[in-house]
Amino acid sequence: MIPRARATGRALGYRLFYRLPVPLRRRLVRLAVPKYIVGAVTLVRDAETGGAGRILLLRQPPGHSWSLPAGLLQRGEAPVVGAARELHEESGVRLSPDRLRPAVPNAVVHAKGWVDVVFEADVPASRTALKVDGAEVLEAAWHPVDDLPRLSRATANLLAHYGIGPHAGPVPPAAPPAS
Repeated sequence: MIPRARATGRALGYRLFYRLPVPLRRRLVRLAVPKYIVGAVTLVRDAETGGAGRILLLRQPPGHSWSLPAGLLQRGEAPVVGAARELHEESGVRLSPDRLRPAVPNAVVHAKGWVDVVFEADVPASRTALKVDGAEVLEAAWHPVDDLPRLSRATANLLAHYGIGPHAGPVPPAAPPAS
C-alpha cells in the first residue's frame, strides 16, 4: 500500500504539471524521457523459393559483412513509408508502403538506445532488378536463409527475433494469457 503522504504528493505533482501550458509540458517530457533513434528495416523474402527460402541482403562499406535494407526515419515520417523509401534507395526495389506488412515483432528495442520498426515483403527475385549506388551500398544479393554470409552484429541480432541466422534459437513459449 502506498503511504497517504506519498500519494498526495504525487497527485499534487500531477495537478501542477497538467496546469502548465502544453508546449512547456511537452518540453519537460522531452527532457525527462529517454531518447531513441528510430529506424525502419525491411526483411525481403524471395517469393519464388520454397523451404527456408532466400532473403535480400546488402553489403555496405567497409564491406566486411551483410545487412538488411534499413535506415533512419525522417522527422514525422511514418515507419512503413520510411521502410519503403530506404528499400528503394539502398536496393532499387520499389514497393509501395501498402505492400509491406508489419513483422512480428514489429518493433525491436535495442539496449543501445535505438528502435527498429520491422516490415516484411515477398517479391519474385527473378523479376526484381537490384540496383545499388556503389557508395552507400556496395552490393545487393539474395542469400539462402540456411546459408547466410557473414552478417553485421546488429543484423544477426535482429534476424534472431525472426528465427533466422546464427543467433536464432528456440522460440520462447508464448506468455500465459493475462487474467
